[in-house]
Amino acid sequence: MIQKNNKTGLARALSKMGHCSRSRAVELIRAGKVRLNEVVRRDPETPVRLGRDRIDVDGQRVGTAKKIYLVLNKPRGIVTTAADEKNRETVYKFLGAHLPWVAPVGRLDKASEGLLLLTNDSEWGARIAAPETHLDKTYHVQIGRVADAGLLEALKKGVLAKEGDLLRVKSASLLRKGERNSWVEIVLDEGKNRQIRRIFEGMGVKVLRLIRVAIGPLLLGDLAKGVVRDLSVKEKMALDREMLSKH
Repeated sequence: MIQKNNKTGLARALSKMGHCSRSRAVELIRAGKVRLNEVVRRDPETPVRLGRDRIDVDGQRVGTAKKIYLVLNKPRGIVTTAADEKNRETVYKFLGAHLPWVAPVGRLDKASEGLLLLTNDSEWGARIAAPETHLDKTYHVQIGRVADAGLLEALKKGVLAKEGDLLRVKSASLLRKGERNSWVEIVLDEGKNRQIRRIFEGMGVKVLRLIRVAIGPLLLGDLAKGVVRDLSVKEKMALDREMLSKH
């Protein structure tokens, strides 16, 4: 007997199988391009028994894609969406045409740079990005003033953003300073939208550069800008262990 919790919606099933994003799956389904067990289905929530039901897209059977885990050093000026309504360059310009669909894990805004994971393992990516996972993300931030002890303490105590929510960092330390600006290392264990930029905005401090240098135990290292590499088995295991340790 098939248990109800073994079923998932058709759009989500296509995403879980690594075929495309859930939003793209919804488009394909509504356009009548998806068959479930030889029958065209136009409802993205149509129940699917993963591993038992047959799904075809444009007449081609969909199989569970090999899981792919990639690391990219995202340059500044690039957006992380699959397609951009303003025709800006996206992270997909750095990926080979031979790769199956992958999605960014979390976001780095256009002006931010550094470590970005991409995968077709949608459930794993969601766990990495989820605020409740409390996986540390480390950033090096250049700001338009010299950071002193008061500023670092204020970052940890929290700043009330103009939207009304309290934003704080897990830790903040001075990396180096010049006469008029400085570099600060900031660690977050939650991921609110544009959190670091909004914190500094609330303090009246200009962010000059923002680079993500680590996600949990995974380091950006010396990976060149715009270069993509595979996440190693050892690195993925370390990330998985870190996530487990947070629960």
